[in-house]
Amino acid sequence: MKNLDGRSKNSCVLYFLLFAIMAAAPFVLPIYWLIILTEIVIMGFFAMSFNLLFGSTGLLSFGQAGFFGVGAYCTALLIQNGVESLTLILAAAVFGAVLAAVVIGFLCVRRDEIYFAMITLGFGMMLYTIAHNWIEVTGGSDGLPLSSLPAVKFMGLELSLYDPRWMYLFCLVVVSLGLMLLWRLARSPFGLVLTAVRENKERLAFVGADVRRVRLSSFTIAGGLAGLAGGLFALFNNMATPDFMHWSFSSRPILMTVLGGSGIFFGPALGAAIFFILEQMITQVTENWMIFLGVFLIPVVIFFPRGILGTIVEIAKRRRES
Repeated sequence: MKNLDGRSKNSCVLYFLLFAIMAAAPFVLPIYWLIILTEIVIMGFFAMSFNLLFGSTGLLSFGQAGFFGVGAYCTALLIQNGVESLTLILAAAVFGAVLAAVVIGFLCVRRDEIYFAMITLGFGMMLYTIAHNWIEVTGGSDGLPLSSLPAVKFMGLELSLYDPRWMYLFCLVVVSLGLMLLWRLARSPFGLVLTAVRENKERLAFVGADVRRVRLSSFTIAGGLAGLAGGLFALFNNMATPDFMHWSFSSRPILMTVLGGSGIFFGPALGAAIFFILEQMITQVTENWMIFLGVFLIPVVIFFPRGILGTIVEIAKRRRES
């Protein structure tokens, strides 16, 4: 128990040290790279919410972009209707995504492996089609632009989100709170149950656990957090579009998780950083950057089977034990 307490304290220290370093970024980085870092923060959180489903529960979903898009559209619709409270806007983004996740998850968690993945893909594309065709509400393929960006009210000050620095810091604070929730979940009895579902759901069912309910809970939480990421992304992009719900957008958190490692808490976040840095570096040379990403991804899968961060941590553990 003492060792576990020590590890928890060390993890907390590392977490707050990382937060402090990232909070200092607006005072060091140029605006261009600060904008890229803001996107990494949001998409890294999206990937980590996906990993609650994939890495912890063992469920591969190709429909998480649907919940991401629901959160984005909830944000855009509320702002267009004059709502100025960012707390209320982001809460609505989470609530809308949770509702969608409960309904869709109730039907999806009855199936396993590839069947689960295909059903989530189908529901995700249904949400994409609704957003694309319901022009009166969503704006169709043109998307739904935000009429304005509400200001962050802090200690009597009004901080404009049109300033990339305040946008970054706002997203960093919200994402950090979301990560604290994910951290607590991963290390709670509920997190242990999720791991048991991933490792051997039949044995868990034999001892009386309701596997479907546990899976649905994980699916719902992951969907709600994806909605929060979508709400932040709508604020960041100043609009919501159906492309946020397309199946190809769902592949992003999967790629990020594979790159970083699903077995490590911050693995997907590192994967997001690698993904966007590679994109920026390669697009300066060619527009066909996805080809080079594939070339990079193949050796990563072969030589880093647990992801880059996951494999490094595993090698370090082996050396420590030996």
